[in-house]
Amino acid sequence: MEKRQASSFYQHFDESERPTVDYFVGLFNQFLFKNESILTDFLNPREQYIFQEIVGGYAQLYSFGGYPNAEKKRMLLCDWDKGYEQADFKISLLEVEYPKKWSKLTHSQILGVLTHLGIELDTFGDIINDENENWQFLVKGELVDYFIEQIDRVGRTKIKLKELPLSKVLVQEDDSTEMSAVSISLRLDAIVSSITNLSRSQVKKIIEDGEVKLNWHIIAQSNIIVSVQDMLSIRHYGRYEILNLTTTKKGKKRLEIKVWQAKKR
Repeated sequence: MEKRQASSFYQHFDESERPTVDYFVGLFNQFLFKNESILTDFLNPREQYIFQEIVGGYAQLYSFGGYPNAEKKRMLLCDWDKGYEQADFKISLLEVEYPKKWSKLTHSQILGVLTHLGIELDTFGDIINDENENWQFLVKGELVDYFIEQIDRVGRTKIKLKELPLSKVLVQEDDSTEMSAVSISLRLDAIVSSITNLSRSQVKKIIEDGEVKLNWHIIAQSNIIVSVQDMLSIRHYGRYEILNLTTTKKGKKRLEIKVWQAKKR
């Protein structure tokens, strides 16, 4: 099989995603010529999709994020005749121990601590909790000791991290819903306006303020075209995955959208 060229995939993705395409094409070529399985870091759903498109049907690609329906996952690229076990993904589960009677933690607080460790976002997976204020997050197995040693506070709350087997992961329910919206065009600002009922001027402001992400990237331009499988994140509103697009008789765009409403923190 011949070496793949990243440029042959550029037309299928946004220009801002070219570095991601370059990286995944490099991984595939490494797998091709070294004939060794490759385990990725934690990838967000958009990165998972891009990697799947690049690999196509030329090799086996497994994914696992530590529990069913995980959002961020590690992916294992290997030959078709190779199976896998959970242990192959080298994912560890850390639980946050803290005085629940006196303190309350939030997703944004824990994410803030993790991102200020000086490590990359792809070294850890989902941050999850339950109705009893228990918090856990998934990390690369080789970095467990580093996380435990480096993190002893979340905000003003003193905490301790404890490693647990993956069988102890908190049960997560899919709290998404589906909605329909009609937009005058597929421009980002028009789509956001149709979803939030904000005026175009209000949408322009929240985009300029960095409150809108497209496929996990902060977007500064309003005229980017949105397409199926894109993921929008709008601060204070939630996350929106574009499931399907059709055109109405009047030429407008009807969107079927999966929605995860923002939770009050």
